[in-house]
Amino acid sequence: MADLAEQLRRELDRYSPGGKLPSSRSLVERFRVSPVTVSRALAQLTAEGLVVTRPGAGAFRAVPRTPLAAAGDTSWQEVALSADGAADVVPRTVDASGVTVCLATPPPGVIEFSGGYPHPSLQPEKAMSAALSRAGRRPGAWGRPPLDGLPELREWFARQIGGTVTAAEVLIAAGGQSALTTALRALAPPGAPVLVESPTYPGMLAIARAAGLRPVPVPVDPDGVRPALLADAFRATGARVFVCQPLFQNPTGAVLAPERRPEVLRIAREAGAFVVEDDFVRRLVHEDAGPLPRTLAADDPDGVVVHVSSLTKATSPSFRVGALTARGPVLERLRAIQVVDTFFVSRPLQEAALELVGSPAWPRHLRTLSAELRARRDAMTAGLRLHLPELSLPHIPSGGYHLWLRLPDGTDEPALTSAALRTGVAITPGRPYFSAEPSAGHLRLSFAAVAGIGEIAEGVRRLRAAWDEVR
Repeated sequence: MADLAEQLRRELDRYSPGGKLPSSRSLVERFRVSPVTVSRALAQLTAEGLVVTRPGAGAFRAVPRTPLAAAGDTSWQEVALSADGAADVVPRTVDASGVTVCLATPPPGVIEFSGGYPHPSLQPEKAMSAALSRAGRRPGAWGRPPLDGLPELREWFARQIGGTVTAAEVLIAAGGQSALTTALRALAPPGAPVLVESPTYPGMLAIARAAGLRPVPVPVDPDGVRPALLADAFRATGARVFVCQPLFQNPTGAVLAPERRPEVLRIAREAGAFVVEDDFVRRLVHEDAGPLPRTLAADDPDGVVVHVSSLTKATSPSFRVGALTARGPVLERLRAIQVVDTFFVSRPLQEAALELVGSPAWPRHLRTLSAELRARRDAMTAGLRLHLPELSLPHIPSGGYHLWLRLPDGTDEPALTSAALRTGVAITPGRPYFSAEPSAGHLRLSFAAVAGIGEIAEGVRRLRAAWDEVR
């Protein structure tokens, strides 16, 4: 599609503004491509403002727009955005680079070891399309949904969470990021400390800082967060919120050890604090993982845990359906903030989610995904050990979509990231995963965002060349 779009872009000068381009059929025959490829190429040129399409008439070269007036002076905004009005207010300047690196599409030809979502070949596109088609035909599918979400979908999420969680304690959210944003806004006032794992997901750090909160790091080891340090952090800061990922933690891949799970809940309960459980990749378990531990929410009768989960990672970046679960008075505050922020999640999308998880295709997809993630993880692990033994791989996860590597002391992390991009592989530096100064340099390498095992091998080879360049 990109090649065809570029070819058509070069040929646009043959046509006068408003002139009609060749028909889609003639483009299919001339370039020997599919109608879908032609349609996507024309859509790309339309998005760039170079082409205008008219249903039933065809595609036309766009008429050049009138030159825009000179930009105004927006420098005054620097003062307005920085004027917090009080010395003790936490600055709300947000660095979103740790998030955008996982969302951005790398340039053509660059292998994507930086991606935060599975490659399209790992997404259940046919099952999602079929589910969306069936959902659109449901009676009332295009009407306004209940503010808390469709009852059947809330019930499904409640069963997935387990324990004594009921549908009445579940709110449907527009994906995990939205649910985390609602949770932090509900649980902590601006200027308050919030305890976070170290290292942790940059998107959560960005949410906290955008809300004027102060992230306070609590170290993680291969068995998850360290309870003694968590208790120390609660005492030292007076924090009332701890955000954690007990299962396949991002970025380390750690799973909270069985003996630590009740300790974390006890420590938070004694501190009068909430635990926000970000259960983001439970459905990205690897084939060799064995039985998974229960959610923290399933073992919490006292409303300590606010649980966040989502279908997005196991489906598609655009399938943004998740759940926010809590019990007690906090549920009403979560509900109120979510309604104010978003009103509700699109009903057709909720109906499609119900169709998808209730179809025979859903368990088949999860089994296929589980096997493929294990194969990709093993391929990347073997490639790194063979070609980059200098990089330490302290933990091989049995779930999730990435590996977390420690760099040798003295390695220039930004320089390695830049060199890797020059050699044709996009990687994620470790610095954005720390809320304070990191103890060492790190890299996070995704094995799910690439086309397959062959691309993993080539990406590791390119990363070796980048390593040789900077060392």
